[in-house]
Amino acid sequence: MTRLRIHHETIYTYPEPVNFGAWRLLMRPSDTHGERVLEASFELSPPGATRWTYDAYGNSVCHFTPQGPSTQLRVVNHLLIDRFPAPLSPLNMDDPRSLCPIVYEGNDRTVLAPFITPATDEADANYHLWLQNAAPQPGEPALDYIMRLNSAIHSGFVYATREEFGTQSPATTCARGGTCRDLAWLMIETLRRYGFAARFVTGYLNPGAGAIGAGATHAWCEVFLPDLGWMECDPTNGLIESSDLIRVAATRTPEEASPMGGSVLDNPGGETLTVNVRVELDNSTFQTF
Repeated sequence: MTRLRIHHETIYTYPEPVNFGAWRLLMRPSDTHGERVLEASFELSPPGATRWTYDAYGNSVCHFTPQGPSTQLRVVNHLLIDRFPAPLSPLNMDDPRSLCPIVYEGNDRTVLAPFITPATDEADANYHLWLQNAAPQPGEPALDYIMRLNSAIHSGFVYATREEFGTQSPATTCARGGTCRDLAWLMIETLRRYGFAARFVTGYLNPGAGAIGAGATHAWCEVFLPDLGWMECDPTNGLIESSDLIRVAATRTPEEASPMGGSVLDNPGGETLTVNVRVELDNSTFQTF
């Protein structure tokens, strides 16, 4: 087990006082068998009313309405997380559902349908060539294919940081490489085109991992297999089911996974955004349950 302390500060600064509408904060992980939330708190400035809900994906959402004019909106997320190992169990190779093309049972397919349908409409020739080269082989074990695709993206594309907001299209990433969110989105949309259910995941990466993006925010892919459920795949670092990944939220598209978004009334423009993230190993005394 690994215990991690996370400090995630987001600051919007405005050239003159502004008033705020409602904001949506997608920053609190949910407890799972592999991840336990021990502490979770916000520092919010200016102060305001908060209300907690779950979105349609089951992610924990804080609805925050800052009160009064201010030249700054500051949100600091404090987390203490226990992360448990996630060993990769072998699939039952006697089950024909474990072979490509992937086959989901009726009930599963109904639930998974939004995650099977591609969210992008790509006509780029280079991306279509990538799809042909990345295709699963008939009868190939689904787990083998997923691991092969994860490794192909990890080794075949250049990781490059960029300041622009948003996520690139798969075609753009095929042409120039990209950030962790771009590589994850390429894998998700490729898997969907071959009938797999896949979703976009945001969170953090254990600083002790020594991987790209360690100690900061991170994005990766989850893919659903009949015998394994939702599996974590990080093409940026070539990781599969790694306990170094700290999951916060999972959505169908990257746009839905933004950690913070809202409205500013009478915004004069010219605001600046500062984000500081710190993920540290916590060696405090702990008790397992």
